[in-house]
Amino acid sequence: MSIYSVRYNDALILAARAHCDQLRKGTDIPYVMHPFHVSLLLIRCGYSEDVAIAALLHDVVEDCNVSLEAIETAFGLQVARLVEAVSEIKLRNGEKIAWEERKRLAIGHLCTAGPEVAALKAADTLHNIQSMIHELRTHGPGVWAHFGRGPQPTFRYYREVLSAVRRWLDSAHPLLVELEQAVQAVENLSRDGGEGSLSVKVDALSDLPP
Repeated sequence: MSIYSVRYNDALILAARAHCDQLRKGTDIPYVMHPFHVSLLLIRCGYSEDVAIAALLHDVVEDCNVSLEAIETAFGLQVARLVEAVSEIKLRNGEKIAWEERKRLAIGHLCTAGPEVAALKAADTLHNIQSMIHELRTHGPGVWAHFGRGPQPTFRYYREVLSAVRRWLDSAHPLLVELEQAVQAVENLSRDGGEGSLSVKVDALSDLPP
């Protein structure tokens, strides 16, 4: 089996083009770094190419002008199903759906979606939290100004994601272990004002091969 994948390369190109005008909130970091890092976490945990490709594309339907049909045509039904499973619906009858309702619907779906979707969502949330921890440590609590909700609603959502992921992943799964640590870490760091020297264990994934 070749270690080079045309499919993965094509998915990376699609993600880069779809997110080309987007930055991570409150930073100058190209947004595509996020789906690439999510994909890398899943690759390091031994997930299939379909899951890794779905990670690259997990935001292109929700946030970009890319259809599920286009994803299915290019990468197959399984990739499209995985992307659909983690894509939030932001509009109903042309009106924006409130953040709280979107998150409630997403959690409800995650609870019944299966282990691969749970792993994808865990990796997505883990990278988001670790990015937030970095920004809080660097810039302090002013980081929250870039988010639509304050710390407590955000932390509550992270806890709900964690609870849903626990339904599908073994308690020793590296993604679950690190997600649990990250949720606790960002809550502690925010409580401390976004400063200080908080140690976050990263043993589970750091022991995996590159």
